[in-house]
Amino acid sequence: MDHQDRRWTFLTSHARVLRTIAADPDARLRTIAAVCHLTERVVQAVIADLEQAGYLHRQRIGRRNQYTLDLDQPLRHPAEAHLTLRSLIDLSANHEAASAAQRRRAESSWQRPE
Repeated sequence: MDHQDRRWTFLTSHARVLRTIAADPDARLRTIAAVCHLTERVVQAVIADLEQAGYLHRQRIGRRNQYTLDLDQPLRHPAEAHLTLRSLIDLSANHEAASAAQRRRAESSWQRPE
């Protein structure tokens, strides 16, 4: 991907962080940053945004954070206000499950050349 291709993406940093936390509510900030290909500082700011907006709650357990998502919160943009955070997370989860199933089918149908 060259510089021109990096100007926009389909998923925002906020969506990436939400998706990662939905998959692992106990993930460390460093792990979330690595999975999302973001800096820890950006992830920290995104988590603060999401917490302030009520999409995410964080609870300190020992030295770690545990995140809880409010899946019934409506999405912010007026065009998606009829959808909830759950629909966004489910869309992502369904895609990942379908991709995994497709990879398994491809692997099982692959024949070793003789």
